[in-house]
Amino acid sequence: MAKSPQPLKGMSDIFSPEVEVWQTLERRAREVMSRFDFREVRTPVVEPVSVYVHSLGDTSDIVQKEMYAFETRGGKQVCLRPEGTAGVMRYVAGNLQELQDARLYYLGPMFRAERPQAGRKRQFHQLGVECLGGAAPLQDAEVIALQASLFKAWELGPVRYRLNTRGSVEDFPKVVEGLRGELADHREALCEDCQRRMDTNVLRVLDCKQPGCRGVVETLSPITTWMAPESVAYFEEVRKALDAFGVDYEVDPLLVRGLDYYQHTIWEVSSEALGAQDALSGGGRYRMNVGGKEIEGVGFGIGMERALMALPEEVRARFAGNALPLICLVSQNEAARDQNLERLRKLRALGFRTRMELSGKSMKAQMKGAGRHGARFVVLQGEAEVNAGTVQLRDMESGEQRELPTEDLTGALKSALELFELKTSTESEE
Repeated sequence: MAKSPQPLKGMSDIFSPEVEVWQTLERRAREVMSRFDFREVRTPVVEPVSVYVHSLGDTSDIVQKEMYAFETRGGKQVCLRPEGTAGVMRYVAGNLQELQDARLYYLGPMFRAERPQAGRKRQFHQLGVECLGGAAPLQDAEVIALQASLFKAWELGPVRYRLNTRGSVEDFPKVVEGLRGELADHREALCEDCQRRMDTNVLRVLDCKQPGCRGVVETLSPITTWMAPESVAYFEEVRKALDAFGVDYEVDPLLVRGLDYYQHTIWEVSSEALGAQDALSGGGRYRMNVGGKEIEGVGFGIGMERALMALPEEVRARFAGNALPLICLVSQNEAARDQNLERLRKLRALGFRTRMELSGKSMKAQMKGAGRHGARFVVLQGEAEVNAGTVQLRDMESGEQRELPTEDLTGALKSALELFELKTSTESEE
């Protein structure tokens, strides 16, 4: 027998009950974004390769190794989007007059041709925020505070914020020169990648995890050594604002982030729940040139798969059960079926999650189906109930069953659902 088709390596199907966890995170994220007055933008999954080469820099690992790039039938070089910021910036550049101080967020699938590992798939999902506008310490701090509110809404538990500064764009050549000067005598002690990075992207040397490179890095001066006093003062303002927002953080002088467009504030968030590969999110202030237009802002990106991995088990279980309880309508004969069809329409119009068997199965088979679908309540109607103008309401969890006048069914279901929602709310607060 031939095997059933499977998803491509590094790409996954998402179905119940896991999909309910995704939906809860997405819904809560949109609620937080709304409170901070951020609006959603949806960009195409396929973009011109030039969007990422110009935005991320042609020395970044994303551009060099990880993009799913291909040629269209018309000969254009395009790729599946590997991250969200560059596509949003392409959109902003085309509408800069209206969006120069916009507060935007995106949520959707991204693609990178890297080795799949826990929480890092070839098709993954990313939530990102872009707050546009010139360098402003308070704006940087507000975006970090938004992220802290988001993680609280997701009930992720303890997370660790590490902050640093890359200084201004004008500082960058001095920082590069200073680092290369201090690293010159240690070149042979560095790994092969870092020897290459010395010439292409020297800041990435600070981020290397190889023991030999770490030993060299620990002897270097902090990069603020080569920054203007105004840049150092900018970072101090960010820290003061974070204190006012109540965000706990620590300064990490070795944090650099790998993309060329960052300036001033950068940060990363980690969670012990993720184990050794504990990175949960990263962000920072940027300045980039898109189509000849300079765009500044501050933002972050979160891998949704990583966020799901960081969820405590009890929270995940509760989120998976967040769908409204299912109500199944069971009919004994044609008259009962006709009444249940009308009841099905009315209950759905009132917001109840409702279904019934429509292929003429026996009452016994209908009850089995209700159990298989995970129904919490079953409304049964047979010949006797049709003649009496009643229904039987069964609670599948407790096994309790009672007969009700048909006009009392809606009120009974509303009361039962209010108890369910109260229980869910109480568990969330605990």
